[in-house]
Amino acid sequence: MIFCHKYLFPYLYLFKRLNFDSMQKKHFILLILLLMTGVTVAQQPYSPTVGNLEKREHFRDMKFGVFIHWGLYSMPADGEWIMNNKNIHHAEYARLAKGFYPGAFNAEQWVADVKAAGAKYICITSRHHDGFSMFATKQSSFNIVDATPFGRDIVAELAVACHKEGIKLHFYYSLLDWSHTDYFPLGRTGKGVGRTKQGEWERYHRFMLAQLTELLTNYGEIGAIWFDGMWDQPADFDWRMREIYDHIHSLQPACLIINNHHLAPLEGEDGQTFEKDLPGQNSSGYSGTATVGTLPLETCETMNRTWGYSLTDNHYKSTEELIRYLVRAAGSNANLLMNVGPRPDGTFPESALERYHAMGDWLKIFGESIYGTRGGLIAPRHWGVTTQKGKRLFVHILNLQEEMLFLPLEEKKIRAVKWFAGGEELPFTPVPGGILLQTGLLGEAVDHVVEIQLR
Repeated sequence: MIFCHKYLFPYLYLFKRLNFDSMQKKHFILLILLLMTGVTVAQQPYSPTVGNLEKREHFRDMKFGVFIHWGLYSMPADGEWIMNNKNIHHAEYARLAKGFYPGAFNAEQWVADVKAAGAKYICITSRHHDGFSMFATKQSSFNIVDATPFGRDIVAELAVACHKEGIKLHFYYSLLDWSHTDYFPLGRTGKGVGRTKQGEWERYHRFMLAQLTELLTNYGEIGAIWFDGMWDQPADFDWRMREIYDHIHSLQPACLIINNHHLAPLEGEDGQTFEKDLPGQNSSGYSGTATVGTLPLETCETMNRTWGYSLTDNHYKSTEELIRYLVRAAGSNANLLMNVGPRPDGTFPESALERYHAMGDWLKIFGESIYGTRGGLIAPRHWGVTTQKGKRLFVHILNLQEEMLFLPLEEKKIRAVKWFAGGEELPFTPVPGGILLQTGLLGEAVDHVVEIQLR
């Protein structure tokens, strides 16, 4: 296709506004010259770099991450959608910033708690649907540094702590914005927040590109950009996502792109996430059209019901439920991204910390059957799942009433079968189509893990 001038504007804008090094300037100048001469450039299929492919495998290995939804919405303490759900006028909502002072925020403590949970990465909301940026951005004064008395860049502090402790940092970034004049046409949400001005989508597109540039140039190596909100516009709306994706990869080629659009993967993406569901399931109603692809998989879920902090939401899942969800995700060849909503003072609720630490204690014993594994030879069953690492097959028995368990391992040569935790041998009998494990009646446990060593 021939690039028209509307595709040139955002790059001219970025060239003027951002500080590029000499090599980046050369690339920009070459691009502009090509566009000015009317060169016909066909959009090429996305070809990830070697570094990107390596990061995908590392992402698969990590298996467990902590999702952090934090922003102004923590102050009214009624979830991250309160601005939309209560139809709060955007100008009135913005006044929350004047009282936002999370004096107890400690990035190093956050990272220590994440490590204690056994999680390997953090995904934090850099900007949610309310439009408030939790980092120092020059693109809008509606941010934690310029609009609040706190005046600190919590993303910068968190980045330092993550890089120091080897925790990968991912950024959630909302595509929709209930406050920004240029987010027009309005989507299906945010219609009751008093937005009357009709801005220009081109300016909004440039705004997003510029913010993404800041996130990818000011905070070191970023593991992933995690998009949300594409579902706000009609299915045929042109978000120009490929242009956004290419821009991200031009800045950090190995940075993974994940989009919570509830669809099959799009060209330029590096991972696929499922909201409140395991891959292939649709109990939440979000994944009806989300065909499972071949990219690295992830499931994101809440500990209670809301993503952002809610003072009245005490409907926390039990530690057993959370550990089993992690196990089922791993058995579905997916990571688990488990959310916490910090309080307005910048601390994690005790109920969340108790559960994270319990998950970490379990992973200290059974982590080898989770980290670095892939979905096992045997697909998920009613009794549990399997994970696998080379010739080591881990059978996670979550729900078994009988004294025996049939495993369809026909034509597989078995070297040994043992209980993972204690190492005791477990008797088994070859039968047509597989083997029969002689488990006996199992006592109460979160997960009975059997290790099968294949030849």
